[in-house]
Amino acid sequence: MKKVFISPSKYVQDNGALADLGEYVLAYGNNALLVASKEDQERVQETLNLAQQRNEFALTYGGFSQECTSEEVDRLIALAKAEQCDVIIGLGGGKALDTAKAVSSAQAIPVITVPTIASTDAPCSSLSVVYNERGEFQEYRFYRANPDLVLVDTGIIAKAPTRFLVAGMGDALSTYFEARACERSFADNIPGGKSTKLAVAAARLCYETLLEDSLKAIAASDANVVTPALENIIEANTLLSGMGFESSGLAAAHAIHNGLTALDEAHSYFHGEKVSFGTIVHLVLENAPKEELDEVLAYCHSVGLPTCLADLGVKEVTDEKVRAVAELSCAENETIHNMPFKVTADDVFAAIHAANKLGAKK
Repeated sequence: MKKVFISPSKYVQDNGALADLGEYVLAYGNNALLVASKEDQERVQETLNLAQQRNEFALTYGGFSQECTSEEVDRLIALAKAEQCDVIIGLGGGKALDTAKAVSSAQAIPVITVPTIASTDAPCSSLSVVYNERGEFQEYRFYRANPDLVLVDTGIIAKAPTRFLVAGMGDALSTYFEARACERSFADNIPGGKSTKLAVAAARLCYETLLEDSLKAIAASDANVVTPALENIIEANTLLSGMGFESSGLAAAHAIHNGLTALDEAHSYFHGEKVSFGTIVHLVLENAPKEELDEVLAYCHSVGLPTCLADLGVKEVTDEKVRAVAELSCAENETIHNMPFKVTADDVFAAIHAANKLGAKK
């Protein structure tokens, strides 16, 4: 049986880590292109200046248009070529990082991802989600390797709105349950192999860390300070979730998330917030033990993650809306087909209704 495990080449997490950016850039080259929105760049400009003082390197500011599109990737590729950049740095949220990875892959040069929020596991992954200029999903792009370095400055993340951190918890919450499903079904993971024991262990540790440290991490984030609990949750949201999903695989929870894009009311909610409800539907589909379902529901309620459709802005739940989500969730090649049993749109339709009733009981 072919098993494959992938991960970033290096992961560094520390309070103040960004000030040492130059040290890491110089390990790969000396002329870097920064992919970051003007707002994100301005938030950390003083630290970027300090990094260049500590270790001299050239830095070209490429900007970022807020959306990972083919046009934006092409613009930045042209800039990297014109400036003869030999390192790409992505700084900001998942879309900026995905754009940086796309530019890096096209140029076959190293990439450093610097997340400023802990809302997804995008910093560690070997893929990008590409949208059109209207913000609609266009394609996945898969790369030969994960980022060369993931540089996580916990002090910067501590100053971001707590909602981002909680959304990351919602994304990370699904990791263990989807990894478990893929292990049971012998489904292929992202790199095209079967899951290793290490990947499943990372996914399990991700879930255990969420249960132990989430509330303490929220308190730290609200106070804009770094504590051991916040450090643990940042690692869970970013590294453990990243290794768990990519080297084990995705299943129903993320397919439900994709299905929820059929509902206009849910568009303003973050990825992890929708995945949170998708995880509950996932557990209903596999008829998980009551104790486990109760534990997940209690966790979501405690940290403020959505547990029902009303929490995602869907105030009027109709069969027509639920059917649309169910059909989209079961599209060909969707990850719901990694479940260890056949899943139909009728199954998902029933599971969404049941999960919605269970989750509405606060």
